[in-house]
Amino acid sequence: MAELMKGKRGLVMGVANERSIAWGIAKALADEGAELAFSYQGEAFGKRVEPLAASVGSDFLVDVDVTDDESLEACFGALKDRWGTMDFLVHAIAFSDKNELTGRFINTSRGNFKHSLDISCFSFIDVSRRAAEMMPDGGSLITLTFQGSNRVTPNYNVMGVAKAALESATRYLANDLGPQKIRVNAISPGPMKTLAGAAIGGARATYRHTEQNAPLRSNATLEAVGGTAVWLCSDYGAFTTGEVVRVDGGFHVLGMPQADNL
Repeated sequence: MAELMKGKRGLVMGVANERSIAWGIAKALADEGAELAFSYQGEAFGKRVEPLAASVGSDFLVDVDVTDDESLEACFGALKDRWGTMDFLVHAIAFSDKNELTGRFINTSRGNFKHSLDISCFSFIDVSRRAAEMMPDGGSLITLTFQGSNRVTPNYNVMGVAKAALESATRYLANDLGPQKIRVNAISPGPMKTLAGAAIGGARATYRHTEQNAPLRSNATLEAVGGTAVWLCSDYGAFTTGEVVRVDGGFHVLGMPQADNL
């Protein structure tokens, strides 16, 4: 490896297990020399994340509830106490009631709508503000999205609306933080076999469809998404901000399935 991230420190939020997109990003950053901290929510996820963090040389884990201000203040207080400053943050957090990720979007409940937007969108705005205070020399903020934000994806429902808000927030944050040399970008992989992805109705059929029809005839890999994050967090990404970078085998360019699959 080229050690593109040597000397850089950052927080990765949202690792659930070794198949998480956040883990693919964390491993790629660590392989390039980054020093990492990890956030998790609750003891059960902590037990899963701890051995993964240890495998990349990190003992810096913080239990965080992104809907609780005191929890976030404790997290960033711990980061300031240990590091003082940081160079990047990866936000891979989203949530919706699984029962509302099937059927029709029109049946979305008010409570789940508000909760989904809070966790999936506002949390990125909140942690970006806190992280920016620790980036006196600039830095990089990354979140994760999906094309269901701008094209209807069956069963994605309220998450599509939440991701649309997240992408808009990414652009507004990029403009706000640009004068501080802080870049803000979103990565948009295609469907991937993750814990979060499995919660969406019809997930297996979606994986097969995108794999069969994407120009590269493949869904994205954790390594590909991780490599994209390394670029955006490294000095090579110094002039890329406000972007939604697609890592989906080219599926987003299609107007219809491949001829053999019509």
